[in-house]
Amino acid sequence: MSAAERKRAGAELIDQQFLEFFRTFRGADGDFKYRARIRQMAVPAPAPEGSPFGFRYVEVKSTTLFIDFTDLLVWDNAEVGYKLANLLVDRPDEALHAARQALVELARVEAPELLEKARDDLTVGVHGLPIRVPLRSIERRHIGKLISFDGTVVKSTRRYVYVKKAAWVCKSCGETVYTESVGDKVVRPETCTGCGKSSFEEDEARHKLVDWRRVTVQEPPEEVPPGQVPATAEVELINDLAKVGNPGDKVIVTGIVRAVRKSQRDARIALAVEATGLDVVAKDTPVQITPEDERRIRELAARPDVEELILSSFAPSVHGLEPVKKAIILQLFGGVSKAFPDGVKVRGDIHVLLVGDPGTAKSQLLKYAASIAPRGIYTTGKGSTAAGLTATVAKDPESGAFTLEVGALVLADLGLCAVDEIDKMDSKDRVAMHEAMEQQTVSVAKAGIVATLNARTAVLAAANPLFGRYDPNRPISENISLPPTILSRFDLIFLIRDTPSREGDSELAAHIRAYHSGAAAVAPPPIDPMLLRKYVAYARAHCKPRLTEEAGKKLEAFYVELRSKAANPGSPVPITPRQLEALIRLAEAHAKMRLSDVVAERDAEAAIELMMEFLRSAGIDVETGEIDIDAVMTGKPRSQREKMALLWDMLKRMLKENQGADVKREDFIAAAVERGFEEEFVEKVLAAWYDEGKIIEPKRGHIRPVL
Repeated sequence: MSAAERKRAGAELIDQQFLEFFRTFRGADGDFKYRARIRQMAVPAPAPEGSPFGFRYVEVKSTTLFIDFTDLLVWDNAEVGYKLANLLVDRPDEALHAARQALVELARVEAPELLEKARDDLTVGVHGLPIRVPLRSIERRHIGKLISFDGTVVKSTRRYVYVKKAAWVCKSCGETVYTESVGDKVVRPETCTGCGKSSFEEDEARHKLVDWRRVTVQEPPEEVPPGQVPATAEVELINDLAKVGNPGDKVIVTGIVRAVRKSQRDARIALAVEATGLDVVAKDTPVQITPEDERRIRELAARPDVEELILSSFAPSVHGLEPVKKAIILQLFGGVSKAFPDGVKVRGDIHVLLVGDPGTAKSQLLKYAASIAPRGIYTTGKGSTAAGLTATVAKDPESGAFTLEVGALVLADLGLCAVDEIDKMDSKDRVAMHEAMEQQTVSVAKAGIVATLNARTAVLAAANPLFGRYDPNRPISENISLPPTILSRFDLIFLIRDTPSREGDSELAAHIRAYHSGAAAVAPPPIDPMLLRKYVAYARAHCKPRLTEEAGKKLEAFYVELRSKAANPGSPVPITPRQLEALIRLAEAHAKMRLSDVVAERDAEAAIELMMEFLRSAGIDVETGEIDIDAVMTGKPRSQREKMALLWDMLKRMLKENQGADVKREDFIAAAVERGFEEEFVEKVLAAWYDEGKIIEPKRGHIRPVL
C-alpha cells in the first residue's frame, strides 16, 4: 500500500470514528445528542394556507454542528474518544474535515432536507476545551493548533458575505479551478490543472461563500499585568458564529491559530484566530468561585460583625474616611435593577463622586475600588475622550471597513468604572457620560452603523477643586468645573477636605509611618483582598434583596420629613424623588453586604446616615446654612435663584426706563451694588446669562435682555 493510499485509509477511518461518535453518543438525558441536533438544523415550516400539491417549506436554522469537546472525553468508547480529542487539538483542520464528512453522511438519514438545501454550507465547530490559554501567551507554537481563551469583544466589523473559495473557469478547456482567498483578497490561479494554460474567467455563481465578521477580543482586565497594555487577538467568525459576540460581550473563544501575512514579500507574520466556537459568558459571574470559596463567603456573611470587617478590609492603607469608604463599598455591592410593569427600567448601580483637596487619597481609593470590583476599569479624565469612554465607529486602516469600537463604560458593563480627575475632561467628551449614567446605555449612529450598547456600570469619579483647595464659602457647583447636569446624576457626593488638626494629623502621621516601616508594623486586613473580591462578586450574582415594610416606611418617613421643611414659602427643597431612589439603592446594597434576601430597618438607617452626610456637605446653601438639593441639581441654591430673579427684574425695569434702549453694563452693576448686591456676584450672573443666551451685547459695554 502506497503512502497516499495509507493516508486515504487513515482519513476514512477517522471519518467513520466521527460518524460513530455522532450516531451513538447519548447526552445526560439519555437521548442521542448529535442526531437530535442534526434534525434541529432544518425544521419544516407550516405550509401557507391553501398551498397546492402539499407544498412544504423547510427552513434551515443552522449550518454548523457544534461538538462539545468534553463529550469526546466521556464517550463510552474512551480509546477512540481520546484519540479524536487529541486529533482536534493537534491537527484541527484534518479532524474538522473528517467530522464534516461524517455530518454529511449522517444527515442523509437524519435530515435529508438539510442535505438537499445546504450541503455545501455544512460545517462542524467545536467548543468547550477544558484548558484555556491566556490571551497574551498565544505565540508561534500554537499556529495550526486548536486553543481556547477568554476575553471581551472590544471591536467588531459589520457582517459580510466572504468568498472563502473563488471559482475560476479556464477559457481554453472549461475546467473549474478553486482558490482559497487570502485575507481580504481573492486569489487568481496561475495555471489550469487540466490544460496548463493561464486564461481564466471568474465564475461568481459557483463561489463558495460564507457569512463573515471580524472581531477584536481583549484580555480580561483582571489578567492584565500592572503597567502593561492589554493584549488583543483578531478573531474571524464564520457562518453561524458571525451572528454572536457583540462589542462589550465577555466571551470564550475556541479556534485555530492562523499565521497571516499581508503579502508574499512581507516577512512579518501576524497571528489571528479562526473561531470554531464562541460562547458568550454570563456577565454577572466574572470571577471564578469554587465551592471552598462559597463556604468561606457564607461563613463570613453569618458573622454579626461582617459589615465592620468589610469596612476595615477596604483600602486599609488609607487612613480614616470611613463614610467615603462605606459609600464605595455599597457602590461595589450595588442595588437591585428593576423593570416595572409599564416597561420603565430603574438602575441598581450607585454613582459616587469624590471632591477633595490635593493629597487626600482620592486616586488610591479609586484604584483600590477598581481592583476589588468583579469587573473594574480605571481611567483618568485627562486621558479619556468620548469615544474612549463610550463607543465610536472607526475605519479599519487595513480593510477599509467601518468597525464599532467600545470604550471603558461598555467594557465595565455590570461592573465599576473609576474616572479620576473627571473635571479635567473636555466638556464635549463629558456630555457622552450622561446617557450611560442614567439610561445605562450607549447609543451610536455613524457611518451606517446604528447600535445601542449596554453600559450598566457604576461610576466612581474624583475631581479636584477649581481653586486648588475647596472653598467652603462657595457652593459645590462653583468649586468644581462640572455642570449641574452631570452632578445631579451622582447618588452621593463627598467632600474630602484637608483640615489641619493636631490630633488627626498625629494619627495620620503614625499610620503612614507604620505602613512605611514594613509589613511587620501593620496588621493584615481581616478579609484578604482576593476573598473580598469574590465576596462582592458572589453577592452581586446571588443576592437580590427586597424592601420590607419596616425599611420602606423608614425611608418614606425620612423623605416626607425632609420635604415638609419646604412647605413654608421661601424654604429651599432639601430632597427630591431622585434621592429617594438613591436611598433605596443604598439600603439594598447594605443588605447585600451580609447576603440578606431582605432589606431590614438597619439597612435603611445606614442609607439615611450616608445620605445625610452627603446633604450636609455638598447639598447645602452656603449663604443660609440650610439643606438645599438644588445646590447640586441645578447649581443654584434657592437664595441665589432669588437674587438672580431680583437682578433680572431690575434689568428689565432699566430697559423700560430707557424706553427700550440698551442698558449700560456699568450702570446696571452700579445700580445693583447700590441695592446691596456684591459686584463680583453681579459680574458672575451677567456672565452666566450671556452664556445661557439670556442677554446679548449689541455694542461694547451695553447689554439687553432677550425677551
